Amino acid sequence: MSILGKSIILNTNSMINHFEESEIPYGTLERFGLTQENIEDLPVDVLQNIYNGRLSLVLPITTEDGETETARTRFSLERTSEGGVDVLFYPKLDEYDLNLFNEQQKQRLLEGKAIIGYLESNEENKEAGGKRFFLIDPESKQVLCVPMPVIGRDMQYVADRYHLTGAEMQKLQNGDALSILNDEDEEITMGIDLNSKTGIRFAAGDKQTWKREAKREWDKYNFGAFGCWVAEGGNLDYVHEEDYSEEMWQEQKKVGMRFQR
Repeated sequence: MSILGKSIILNTNSMINHFEESEIPYGTLERFGLTQENIEDLPVDVLQNIYNGRLSLVLPITTEDGETETARTRFSLERTSEGGVDVLFYPKLDEYDLNLFNEQQKQRLLEGKAIIGYLESNEENKEAGGKRFFLIDPESKQVLCVPMPVIGRDMQYVADRYHLTGAEMQKLQNGDALSILNDEDEEITMGIDLNSKTGIRFAAGDKQTWKREAKREWDKYNFGAFGCWVAEGGNLDYVHEEDYSEEMWQEQKKVGMRFQR
């Protein structure tokens, strides 16, 4: 288990690893207040992301440093060299740390666009590390980072599938969203999104639709089998069923009635 306070999330697992539900290290997660019930009550698509090695949502955890404190973090699963499964935590930062980048790169990152760059500043280390895609994760204020070849293979597939020109490919690599017409003459938009499964996210519609779909919209109450994730003030917090308010009980009844129709 590692808690990474760095501002760069180097994430290659999102493209290559898959974990079974039985492999989840619930013991480690429970030490930080994330019980098996908490995790299993997350929406199915969120759980699938975790099983596929991608980052979780920003969730509340408890830490003990002289006294119990509540923090917020993303986490991901990592396959160890021995074949086991470990947890990496990426705490939510108070502010962006963009010291690695020049002014132009900072501006594009703050606009929500992916850029290509290096993790190291000196030339020797640049060559050793290779080029990478970077993108700000607005929820945690960390910077996502994926080696360029990991996404490059999928970009080439997309280019062949949709017959993209060199100029259109360059636009994608530069971090801009690209709108085209598909085989049915319907507008679709694609762009680099390091939170997505392949690093390239599609939307049916224009660039505004693509941008809007990057942010998950939550209901205030998200009921599971054992409790409820409550979305309020930009945060998610878990409430056990025995601690429901009257408002939550009423909302759960409404949800049940909708499913019965």
